Amino acid sequence: MRSALTRLLDTPVRQAVGGLLLAGVGGLLLWLPIHTQNALDDWTAELRAGGEPTRAIIYDRVTKRHNTTMYFRYEIGGRTYEQEVPCVEVCRSYGDEVPIWVNPADPRDFVTDFGQLSGHRGRVQGVLGAAGFAMLLLGLLVTLSRIPFRRWLPRRAPRRRTAVRAPGGPRFTARSKHKQRARR
Repeated sequence: MRSALTRLLDTPVRQAVGGLLLAGVGGLLLWLPIHTQNALDDWTAELRAGGEPTRAIIYDRVTKRHNTTMYFRYEIGGRTYEQEVPCVEVCRSYGDEVPIWVNPADPRDFVTDFGQLSGHRGRVQGVLGAAGFAMLLLGLLVTLSRIPFRRWLPRRAPRRRTAVRAPGGPRFTARSKHKQRARR
């Protein structure tokens, strides 16, 4: 007894449609990290314009499995906060003082002078984007493999050599002058 999925996908047309659906979902998942990065860039500009400026001190820097994280300590409204910032493009040293702009509504949310937001944002979207890229490629490959290109675009028949009769002689195949000279 065949499974329901096997019966559903037993025709090339259904397989091609399934491949297109897979490619569509993959395209949406691939779009997600791009959209998230654009939103984070907008939030960075908004925090710089309307955030409360202060200075933070890097009190620790930890590297685990090729990922380095800086730990910031800063004071806002008489309270001390600690937050982490991943080293993406810039990685400052222990003890450095860094200008930051803090979100007045959430003191744990800030942007640094080198444009990095607090916390590790966008990691999940990045993983989903990578999965979406794989789904997009797989869906396109499945779809293209189910299209009957040979039926729609048949191959041209190879050119046949023509037989020429020599005056008074047997049939022979015509050759170019180049080949005639090479045989001599």
